[in-house]
Amino acid sequence: MSIESDALIPVVDDGLGNSAYLLDLGDGRALAVDPPRDLRALQATAQRRGLRVVYAADTHLHADFLTGVCQLAADGATILASAAGHRTFEHRALRDGDEVDLDGLTVQVLATPGHTDEHLSFLLRDDASPVGVFTGGSLIVGSAARTDLLGPDRTEELARAQHASLHRLAALPDTTAVWPTHGAGSFCSAPLGADRTSTIGRERATNPLLTAPDADAFVTRLLAGLGSYPAYFARLAEVNRRGPALITNEPTLVPLNVSTVRGLLADGAVALDVRPVTDVAAGHLPGAIAIPLRALFATWLGWLLDPAVPLVIVRNADQLPADILWPALNIGYDNVAGELAGGMPAWHAARGPVATTRLVRPAQVDGPVLDIRQDTEYAAGHLPDATHIELGDLPAQADAVSDTPVTVMCGHGERAMTAASLLERAGHREVAILIGGAEDWAAASGQPLQDGWP
Repeated sequence: MSIESDALIPVVDDGLGNSAYLLDLGDGRALAVDPPRDLRALQATAQRRGLRVVYAADTHLHADFLTGVCQLAADGATILASAAGHRTFEHRALRDGDEVDLDGLTVQVLATPGHTDEHLSFLLRDDASPVGVFTGGSLIVGSAARTDLLGPDRTEELARAQHASLHRLAALPDTTAVWPTHGAGSFCSAPLGADRTSTIGRERATNPLLTAPDADAFVTRLLAGLGSYPAYFARLAEVNRRGPALITNEPTLVPLNVSTVRGLLADGAVALDVRPVTDVAAGHLPGAIAIPLRALFATWLGWLLDPAVPLVIVRNADQLPADILWPALNIGYDNVAGELAGGMPAWHAARGPVATTRLVRPAQVDGPVLDIRQDTEYAAGHLPDATHIELGDLPAQADAVSDTPVTVMCGHGERAMTAASLLERAGHREVAILIGGAEDWAAASGQPLQDGWP
């Protein structure tokens, strides 16, 4: 059997920055590689192609999403995963050098530790000829996935393992396709860029890590690109080792009347407002956390909220429950009590208390500014004298923000809305949000931005 040019279909999650892959094996059968718990896109792709997933492979114990292999196994797929991962559910435990016969194509298992200890890459061969390699979080386009997820005491050790793994992969023929899981937008990887796949030849020639002269230079380059990552990364690998709970019914939002919502909030639940910035600013439940629904919704949900705390969703009628619940389930947030029935109109009608947040345009910025972007964004250009706290660090540092009027800013306003809601929940009362970013302020004010650190 030979692989056709359209036999491999990437299924990209732009929010988390990852790619799953669906490989058409012929005769209506398919291999899925690194499928997420949210299988909607992958299953829709398989259905369009008339495919049934018979193998589901994980390259590693994912920290940034829950695996979908257990869900696929419930529908008859055989799970392929590392023996070193010690998963507690039924799977074909693979070791370096093992081969899996796909009835014409062959998957050869390559141990490629670094991103995680038990990481595997899957080399796809047509007879003896390498076709492509599923590299997961080992070799990615222009870089390699981060090696600090197991703690600072392991970071350099794993970076050196990553060096050996990348050079093992780089020894494959130049024409071998590189199919990574992590890509642009993933907090498991560093570089930006539109390309999510590559070839061994291209990576050998252009990847800065593969052009490093030795292991020491490789480690220095890799670690220099590592920033912060979401708090939920610390939880998911173990959940994936045990296997996520199966989802047997389409998730739904239970409607909750105003009285029930008040009771839940009094008992410790959190109101999660997913409406657009302008709607939240115009009026929201006091103490609500605002995470506007968009591609990055799951990232900030997992970074900022405790999965054990029940959530009460506040949404607009045109925001679909599935677009809220599936991203949450994909990162292990199953504890959703329901939604405020009727949304904010129902809350207003019941004369519930309402908080508002002031929005300011770039030309209206006056007074202290809190920049909550990532470190790299801040260093690339910020307002003079702006205070900087990354959004992910703000819950622990809200008390460090002076309880005086402050304008919160990010790149557009969505993250700033989240930050403002966190500050308001912590007791800050004079918080405004900049609608726009640093470049918008510079254009409106005619003043230059500062770069680097104060």
